[in-house]
Amino acid sequence: MAAVELGGKVGLQAACEALAVSRATLYRRRQDDEGAPEDRGGSHRALDATQRQQVLDVMHSKRFRDSSVREVYYTLLEEGTYIASVSTFYRILRAASGTRERRNVRVHPVYIKPTLHATGPNQVWTWDITKLPGPRRGVYYSLYVVIDIFSRMVVGWLLAEQESSVLAERLLSECFARHGMTAEQLTVHSDRGSPMTSRTVTQLLAELGVQKSLSRPRVSNDNPFSESQFKTLKYNPWMPRKFATLDDARTYCRFFFGWYNDEHHHHGITYLTPRQVHEGRQDEILAARQATLDQAYLRHPERFPHGPAGAGSLPEDVWINPAPTSIMVGKTPQKDEIIPFVGEQQEDGEQ
Repeated sequence: MAAVELGGKVGLQAACEALAVSRATLYRRRQDDEGAPEDRGGSHRALDATQRQQVLDVMHSKRFRDSSVREVYYTLLEEGTYIASVSTFYRILRAASGTRERRNVRVHPVYIKPTLHATGPNQVWTWDITKLPGPRRGVYYSLYVVIDIFSRMVVGWLLAEQESSVLAERLLSECFARHGMTAEQLTVHSDRGSPMTSRTVTQLLAELGVQKSLSRPRVSNDNPFSESQFKTLKYNPWMPRKFATLDDARTYCRFFFGWYNDEHHHHGITYLTPRQVHEGRQDEILAARQATLDQAYLRHPERFPHGPAGAGSLPEDVWINPAPTSIMVGKTPQKDEIIPFVGEQQEDGEQ
């Protein structure tokens, strides 16, 4: 090979660079030409077949068959017997398939990623519970909130002094009745908190034909709509540092959810309000916005260097953990099945 001949004069590295030959390729070809290296045999320190069998006999003996390698090693050492090192014991046992986990270790189940799809209101709801600060340290009020993921509308809420599956069942029942939910129409998604996985709530959903969906354990982004809504709830300029009484907290929630549903222009739904989308009025509102933009363009086209502005359009569908193979959950309800949420105050704070 030319590179080898030149390398004898100027060195292999310079020869390979001059001839644009990879040194790794050169070494590999030289090794192929020379053939595989001769087998030099095992180490002179290795145990012979008789000694390896002695290790297996000791570990399989009635005395030591339930003992760990280190237990056997140090027991024999105290008795004045040395056969091999601990690592050699393990190496021989591995070769003979004699090592494994002796304890029955629990294997965590594989949880399927929840994949939910909505093309209209009242197809997928999510709900969760968050804490509002009370009058002193360590005192918190539990706020239950149910959201429609397509319209982002809060379809119901309840504020109480504690988490309870009975209160959760009451809130969900009220929401289903107000919005006229029918069997197999709705999927309700939540995390794996105790009220969400309780028998009371599970039986309610089963009786009403509502599909139940749960987040994976210790996965924070399987319920993004509720988490995002809680951030809006707590990170706005009206949120106090703490509430003096439960009634004060209910007054704040009544004001906030009224603003959120009727006045808050949500970026996820083309800056429409949740109630506008939930009631199906988005087309007429977007058309009115577009007409205003068109008139502005006709009056001052020079202010629109990229052409007429568009009012945008509402997303056709909404996902939790989108996947190409996902099956759409639920069906779009008829318009007369959608009962607007009027926000009537109940005696226990439920809306």
